[in-house]
Amino acid sequence: MSTRDFLVELGTEELPPKALNSLSQAFEAEILKGIREALGKDADTLLATATVKRYAAPRRLAVLIEQLTDEIPSSSTTVLGPPINICYDANGKPTKALEGFAKKNGTTVDQLSEVSGKVAFEKVSEATPLSGLLPEIVSNALAKLPIPKRMRWGASRVEFVRPVHWLVMLFGDEVVDCEILGLKAGRKTRGHRFHYNHEIELIAPQQYAETLRETGKVVADFAERRESIRNQVVAEGQAIDGVAQIDDDLLDEVTALNEWPVALTGRFEERFLEVPAEALISSMAEHQKYFHVVDSNGQLMPNFITIANIVSKDPQQVIEGNEKVIRPRLADAAFFFETDKKQTLESRIEKLKSIVFQQELGTLHDKAVRIATLAERIAADLNEDPAKAKRAAMLAKTDLMTDMVYEFTDLQGLMGYHYALHDGEDEQVALAQNEQYMPRFAGDELPQTAPGIAVAIADRLDTLTGLFGINQPPTGSKDPFALRRAALGVLRIIVERNLNLDLRELLSVAADSHANLPARDGLEDSVLDFMLDRFRAWYEEEGIPADVFLSVLAVRPTRPLDFDQRVKAVSHFRTLAEAEALAAANKRVSNILSKQGVSDESAVSEAALQDDAEKALYSALNALQGSLDAAFADGDYRQALESLASLRGDVDRFFDEVMVMADDEALRNNRLALLAQLRSQFLGVADISVLGA
Repeated sequence: MSTRDFLVELGTEELPPKALNSLSQAFEAEILKGIREALGKDADTLLATATVKRYAAPRRLAVLIEQLTDEIPSSSTTVLGPPINICYDANGKPTKALEGFAKKNGTTVDQLSEVSGKVAFEKVSEATPLSGLLPEIVSNALAKLPIPKRMRWGASRVEFVRPVHWLVMLFGDEVVDCEILGLKAGRKTRGHRFHYNHEIELIAPQQYAETLRETGKVVADFAERRESIRNQVVAEGQAIDGVAQIDDDLLDEVTALNEWPVALTGRFEERFLEVPAEALISSMAEHQKYFHVVDSNGQLMPNFITIANIVSKDPQQVIEGNEKVIRPRLADAAFFFETDKKQTLESRIEKLKSIVFQQELGTLHDKAVRIATLAERIAADLNEDPAKAKRAAMLAKTDLMTDMVYEFTDLQGLMGYHYALHDGEDEQVALAQNEQYMPRFAGDELPQTAPGIAVAIADRLDTLTGLFGINQPPTGSKDPFALRRAALGVLRIIVERNLNLDLRELLSVAADSHANLPARDGLEDSVLDFMLDRFRAWYEEEGIPADVFLSVLAVRPTRPLDFDQRVKAVSHFRTLAEAEALAAANKRVSNILSKQGVSDESAVSEAALQDDAEKALYSALNALQGSLDAAFADGDYRQALESLASLRGDVDRFFDEVMVMADDEALRNNRLALLAQLRSQFLGVADISVLGA
């Protein structure tokens, strides 16, 4: 079977830079999916030698598949019909059932056969050229791209993310005859908008990238262009004895904005360095897409690196143009900073009353008061200074009222830190202004100071109890207030900072701080259950089996640090040779006790023990009691489970030799009490009967 190279390129107006890479990936994936569906069960074999390359530039999306099979091979399928005994009448003539089956399959009765007692038809599909299916495959791929809102242009009713201008579709050296998005497919692409704004005829698909680069001055490969920009930016930084700082998201966006990238270094006035570096960096990156540079000490330098989309005959003119543009931006930041410093954060607390946090939960001022109450409690529980935590909480949202944060919203917290220092606030109180938002995302750093920890936890718990209290928990994939992320953030802070905090107690304080919550009854428990369930994904990422998590969840510890210690202990216990047998025994014990309604508090009478096996188990349990009590007191659950693992022999012997459900009621109840005592010791860590379930 022969193969040919296939190329499809859609030319457009400039595509959304933040979406370009994802559009390219989806385009490639959908085309491959369509081809696989067309090739059917033999797709893997037929595509074994094919190689796929995707291209994405500001004005084009393209996919190249080298050595793609040029036809869908013939195939045969056996179609089974009705039972043979109803297909002929007593005279041997075909019935309507048989004739209907033949007609449905486009054949005649004499072409049918019998397979396993049923009438059958061998349906043969002839080999067909793949080229005839390519237009539909490409059309479907474009229709399925992740485009939130499509647009129309001119008088056309065609819709796409941006207006389309040309379409290249080549299969081998032939144009695929079709029309897609109102464009007739051809072999002509176009070069760089400024360097080579002309059509370029492609003879064969494999020439695509090289022809665009050499003739059209377009680097079509997104990854190649991205790496070129990275290398150029690094070199520009080194040329001024600095280190260019490259944010991956900014790098992706700049890559999506340029077809022929050229890095240039500009400079701004040193007086702007008096403004907090974060504000300058945000202004340069957000508004101008510039990379900033730091010196050997990590201090911001008065330079920026921009990416031009052309090779200029006079690069200095381009640099000066960018310097002229950035100057008013930085001047605005400097003005905002100086203006904001004229008012203290404390003076802005009253202004929080004018901003609604959530209609049913009050203003930001209401929220600040609630956070302060809870932060005080958290600090006290941690044996830290409650006054600092309260002060940090009352100031926490005040930088939202500043001009700087209004203009650069991503600086909230950071500017609060700088303004608090300027106001003469305690350093930890100032640091807490920024730390309240940590962790901002998965893997982000955690707050370090006690006030920062207290406010970060309190803020999230206030939001969780408030939203749950007005019956607005997350539903399905909808989580507009990011409550899942808030819950996970609290768990991370408590566990990774080794904080012995009782989550249910804190949730009770948070819930009581709200006024008139419709769903106040049982609120602590519903939020606690929601939060503890966030541990499931946490442990999945760590490779801990779900049954380990569920075994601990079954006993519902309310201290996240304690929860984590139990999970780690059970995970270790699961690796012991005794684990499987003891888990099965616990499950058996649990089933027996649940049916008999025996309490874990039932006392065992040593005098009533009769069989040697039950006496041995009782003795072994009593011998372990002291070490178990000490282990539980220290939270050493691993040691507790290792000690309990030593009971395996006695437990196995008990079930082999002892009749628990004896006819004698007193004897039966005593044996049930012994099993309840055994189970209660394991429940001191987790419900290990869940393991392996």
